[in-house]
Amino acid sequence: MKILNYIYKISVFLFVSSIVIMVGLYLYAYLSPEITLNTANAINIYDKDNQLVFQGNGNKEWANLDEISDDVKNAMISIEDKNFYKHHGFDYLRIIKTLLTNFKEQRITAGASTISMQYVKNMYLDFDQTWERKIEEAFLTMNLEVHYGKEEILEGYLNTINFGKGNFGIENASQYYFNKKSSDLTLEEAIILVGIPRSPENYNPVSNYELSIKRAKTVAQSMVNNGFISSETYNDLFKNEIVIHGKKDINNLQTLMYYQDAVLSELNSLTMIPKSLIKSGGLKIYTNLDMKTQIEMEKSIITNITSEKAEVASIIIEPKTGGILALAGGVDYSKSQYNRVTQAKRQVGSIIKPFLYYGALENNMTSASTFRSELTSFVFADNKEYSPTNYANIYGNKNITMAAALSYSDNVYAVKTHLFLGENVLVDTLKLAGLKGKTDANPSLALGANEFNMLDFAGAYNTLANNGIYNDLFFIRKVEDASGKVIYEHKDNPEEVLNKDYTFIVNEMMTNTYNSHFIDYATPTVLSLGRKVDRKFALKSGTTDYDYWIVGYNPDILMMVWSGNDLNESIDSSYSGKIKNIWYDTTSTCLKDVTSSWYEMPENIVAMPLHSITGVYDPSSSKSTLFYFRKGSEPEFYED
Repeated sequence: MKILNYIYKISVFLFVSSIVIMVGLYLYAYLSPEITLNTANAINIYDKDNQLVFQGNGNKEWANLDEISDDVKNAMISIEDKNFYKHHGFDYLRIIKTLLTNFKEQRITAGASTISMQYVKNMYLDFDQTWERKIEEAFLTMNLEVHYGKEEILEGYLNTINFGKGNFGIENASQYYFNKKSSDLTLEEAIILVGIPRSPENYNPVSNYELSIKRAKTVAQSMVNNGFISSETYNDLFKNEIVIHGKKDINNLQTLMYYQDAVLSELNSLTMIPKSLIKSGGLKIYTNLDMKTQIEMEKSIITNITSEKAEVASIIIEPKTGGILALAGGVDYSKSQYNRVTQAKRQVGSIIKPFLYYGALENNMTSASTFRSELTSFVFADNKEYSPTNYANIYGNKNITMAAALSYSDNVYAVKTHLFLGENVLVDTLKLAGLKGKTDANPSLALGANEFNMLDFAGAYNTLANNGIYNDLFFIRKVEDASGKVIYEHKDNPEEVLNKDYTFIVNEMMTNTYNSHFIDYATPTVLSLGRKVDRKFALKSGTTDYDYWIVGYNPDILMMVWSGNDLNESIDSSYSGKIKNIWYDTTSTCLKDVTSSWYEMPENIVAMPLHSITGVYDPSSSKSTLFYFRKGSEPEFYED
C-alpha cells in the first residue's frame, strides 16, 4: 500500500512539474520577440537589370485565408492536423498514440507533427534530425502559438508549403496546376493539391496523375471521417478525368531555379551576413543573372536535349568580372533539383589540354614544338604500362606541332608532353589558374581522367578568358536588408596569375580547333562550328566514356556545356554535336548586337606563318597558318 501511495505521489509530482515547466516555457515564448510570418524567409532576388525574378520560397502571391477555398482548408486540417483548433502547437494525445504505434510496428509508420510544427520547420529550420533542431522547433512552435491566432498560422502554412514542380504556396499551385485562383478550386482540385505536400515529387498530377488521384482519395476519406464531406460526396469524386494545366505564365523557365538555388547557397556562405538575418527575411539580393541569356540557353537546351536518359549542365560567365550570367544545373528543375554545375564532379576529358599546353609554353616549348603522333605505350618504373589512344585510333605517324595536337585533341601528343614536363606541371598550372581542391598527379590527368566540379573548372577557364587574370566567380552583386541598407557588396579582387604572353598564345591556339587549314590525317574537333561562327572564339571540346563537353570564350562571354548521364551510363554520341549546338545558339544570340572583340596581342609576341602540321616556315602553303611566339622563342628561320 505504501508503494502504491509512493508511486501516486511521484506521479502527481511529475504531472504538476510537467504542467509548471510547460507553462513556464509558453510564458518564456510569449515574452520573447515574435517571429515574423509574411516576411519569414522572404528573400527577393533581382537580375542584373534590377528586375525582381524571385520572391520568398517562390511565393509571387500571398493569398489571404478568406480567399482560399474552404475545401482546401478543411482537407488540409483533416489530413494533417484534425485537432488544429484545439491544441496549442502540440497534439499530445496524437504524439502518445504515434509513439505506441511506432513501437508496436518496430518502425516509423506515422508522424505527429502539427500544422504549427510543420510551418516553423518549413520556414525557419533545416531538416537535420538532431536534438538541437528538435528543441529549436519546439520553442519556435510555442512562439508561433502564443503570438498568433490559428487563422494566421493556417494562412501562413498554406502560403509556404511545397506543392511540387517548384510551386510554394496554395496560390502558385492553384495557378500552375489548374489555371485558376485558389478561391475557385473545385472539391476534386482542392484535395488533389492538399495531397501533394506529403511527397511533392510523387503526388503532383503532372508527374504522376494516377498516383495523385489515389492520394487525393485518401485525403477525401479523411474528410469523410472528420465530418467535412459525406460518403455520397466521396463516392461521386473523380467520375471524370481532371484537366491539369501544368504551366506557369510568369518566369516559366524550367532551369531558373538552379540559378536561384546557387544564389541562396552563396548567400548562406557569406559570413558577414548573420544567419538570423537570413532567417528573419526581407533581404534584397541583386545578382548577375541575365534573363535574356538564361532564356536563350534554356530554349536551346530544350530543343537539343530530347532523351530522358541524358542530362545537361551549362554555365555562362562574364570573363572580365567573373559574374555568372546564367546557369542550368539540369534539363528540368521540376524533375531533378540536383545541380550538376555546383554539386557534381565529372571527368573533364580533353578540355583540360589548354592548361597542359600553357604549362608547356612556360617550360620552353612553343606552339610549333613537335612530337610524333603514333600509338605509344609508356612503361614506368614499376613495369606498369600506359597506352593512351586517339579518337577512332587515328594517328598521323609523323611529327606534328602543338597547335595541330590541340586542334585534333591528339591524346598521344598530350601524354608525351605531360610526361616530358613532369606530371606536377599540369597540377601546378591548374592550381595557379584558380582550380580549387586537390588534384592528383598521374599520367591520365593530361586526358582529363580526373573528376572536377564544373563550377570550379569554369573558374579556372575564366582565368584564360580574362587574359590570365583570376577573379572569383560570383552570383551576388550586393545584398540589402528590408530597410534598403547595403549589408554586403561584392568586391572585385583581380589577380594576374598566368603570364599574359602565354595566355594569349593558348587562346590563339584554341581558335585552330575550327581552322580548316589543319585538315589533314585528322579533322579539327570543332570544325562544324567554324562554318557558323561570325567572330573569333577560343574553343575546346572534350569526350570521356560518359561525358561530352564544350567550352568557348572571347573577352565578352564564356560558356561551358556538359551532357551525360547521372548514373555514368553512356548516352548517344549525337550529344557531342547537340551541346555544340547549345553553345553556338546561345552565344550567337546573346552577342548578336555586341561588337566583335578579341585579345590584344602583347608587345612581346610575334606572329609568323608556318605549316599547320609540320611547323615549317611555308607562307605560300594552303596549310599555312599564323603561329605566335614570345620574342626570342621563334624558329631560327624567322625573317624580319
